Amino acid sequence: MSTPEKQITFGEAVKQGIAEEMRRDESVIIMGEDIGSAGGVFKILVGLREEFGDDRVIDTPIAEAGYVGLGVGAALTGMRPIVEIMFGDFIALAMDQIVNQAAKLRYMSGGQATVPMTIRATMGAGRSSAAQHSQSLHAWAAHVPGLKVAIPSTPKDAIGLFKTAVRDDNPVVVFEDKMMYAIKGPVPEEVDPIPFGVADVKRPGDDVTLIATSSMVLVALAAAEALAKDGIDCEVIDPRTMVPLDSDTLVESVSKTGHCVVIDEGCQSFGVTAELASVVYAGAFDFLDAPIVRLGAMDVPVPFSKPLEDATIPNEQDVITAVREMLP
Repeated sequence: MSTPEKQITFGEAVKQGIAEEMRRDESVIIMGEDIGSAGGVFKILVGLREEFGDDRVIDTPIAEAGYVGLGVGAALTGMRPIVEIMFGDFIALAMDQIVNQAAKLRYMSGGQATVPMTIRATMGAGRSSAAQHSQSLHAWAAHVPGLKVAIPSTPKDAIGLFKTAVRDDNPVVVFEDKMMYAIKGPVPEEVDPIPFGVADVKRPGDDVTLIATSSMVLVALAAAEALAKDGIDCEVIDPRTMVPLDSDTLVESVSKTGHCVVIDEGCQSFGVTAELASVVYAGAFDFLDAPIVRLGAMDVPVPFSKPLEDATIPNEQDVITAVREMLP
């Protein structure tokens, strides 16, 4: 018997995943700027402080390096902290704590120490927030051995991936596209943890594989629906986690379709589109009927101007054009 579903927003799903883990395990705490009194800058954590109290929902100073370091220390001593970085751009202020401490201590201690810490960071442009509040820096975290990286694209995935992140004994960075917080999707009454390293086929198809991340999954699905009217059958795959990456599902799909477009909102050069394309080339080269097309963000600081900002981000028409040009 299928579980009844409800429609909730992506933001509500993030809150639900966090709250359920905090109810399940008293060692789970959350800290960040304005998360208690204000419910976070995007207001999706409203009510957590009232339920769990100031000892577990902790407002911090505006000092990312400081409170991320506190999170590392809490994790080392038996807690399971969730650390919110208000805008993913500010992850740069805490890179020493994340890259040189959290990611490496388990290895440097021969497994005697673990850092079960979850870092929440936003990503994505589209809000006219300009260059310092609009970047998608998930490739940075994915480049660091010792970190796991999750990028949910639906409310259900947000809940399931958060549960897995909090229970993992390794540091995990979860990137949430801030433009998706108000988007609704179906969620069962009970959502189990979603294993890391398991991609999700959001839409099956036979002609072209669209590999997309985060909000670009919605772009890919919209493009696939438009192309279907012309008889072009696109398969849309969401990796869900960058680290670990489900290479097998990507290769299997492209081996079937013979065509591939990779879509990601991070800057195109030296980023996620290049890595995913490389994985597909290595595993499915003999099955490709055309070169892989990569669609990433422009290699420019994100403009404040809305028309200029929109021009830097891959969109539905970009995907449609890429697919039509690669097919015979």
